[in-house]
Amino acid sequence: MIVVSRPADHGPVLRADSVALVRDGRHLLRDISLTVDPGEHWALLGANGAGKSTLLGLLGAVTHPSRGVVEVLGRTMGRVDVRELRSYLGHVNPRHTPDGPLRVRDVVLTGLTNTAAPVPRWAPTEQESERADRLIAMLGMSRRAQATWATLSQGERGRALIARALMPQPRLLLLDEPATGLDLAAREQLLASIDALRARHSSLATVLVTHHLEELPATTTHAMLLRDGRCLAAGPVADVLTSELVSACFEHPVRLVRSDDGRWAARAEPVPAAMPDEPAPAAMPDEPAPVAMPGEPAPVP
Repeated sequence: MIVVSRPADHGPVLRADSVALVRDGRHLLRDISLTVDPGEHWALLGANGAGKSTLLGLLGAVTHPSRGVVEVLGRTMGRVDVRELRSYLGHVNPRHTPDGPLRVRDVVLTGLTNTAAPVPRWAPTEQESERADRLIAMLGMSRRAQATWATLSQGERGRALIARALMPQPRLLLLDEPATGLDLAAREQLLASIDALRARHSSLATVLVTHHLEELPATTTHAMLLRDGRCLAAGPVADVLTSELVSACFEHPVRLVRSDDGRWAARAEPVPAAMPDEPAPAAMPDEPAPVAMPGEPAPVP
């Protein structure tokens, strides 16, 4: 087994160099390059099927590239024990399902073991238990700490999963469409929690996947636009999140607006309706030839 020491707290947290991913002969990603430094907050944007979650899987040491190099926390994929490496990452998947009728606090503590249920004969230290309580409080879940998972709303589950992902004190937090299925109020509470988290942990880097610009936290610093598995644009949000580039990404004309509080909104531009071709004028039927009456001379045509 390859042993991974705790990654050093310096240098880029993520680096992808000319990465490609092929499955069953289909190119899911082509020639993707990306560097994420501490304190940067990236958004991966694109239409459904653009490759956003696939790329997040590479960045989170879940899958290996077919070509190219991926470095996570300074460790090169393919030369490292990925199971141990993942213990230094925070991965928020809204589809995560705990194993058993666990309470919120129990779910948060499983972030230390990276399991769906508490490990038999394992118990957190006093410091770890206190950290779980602090994270639960920071994400506004103290009153629900003893609630069972089945009784939580989708928004409460999202915040609990962020607390779970932060238990190992990661340098990198990956969020795969964290606002999926949330109503308006729950979405705003979740995004406010993410903004507060980023403000409190200045060196934490995050990568968030979404296809809705309204789901981007105001603290987003960088963005990558993906279309058909390719990078269309990447860099600071001021350069990437423009009406022209986002329209090209989604292959539909949109107008982007950023409000004073730093949030984005997208409005579709009207597309002129295509006018149907005018039908050709109907041909007039030929007039019948004159018919001579019996005993009359033939008519002159």
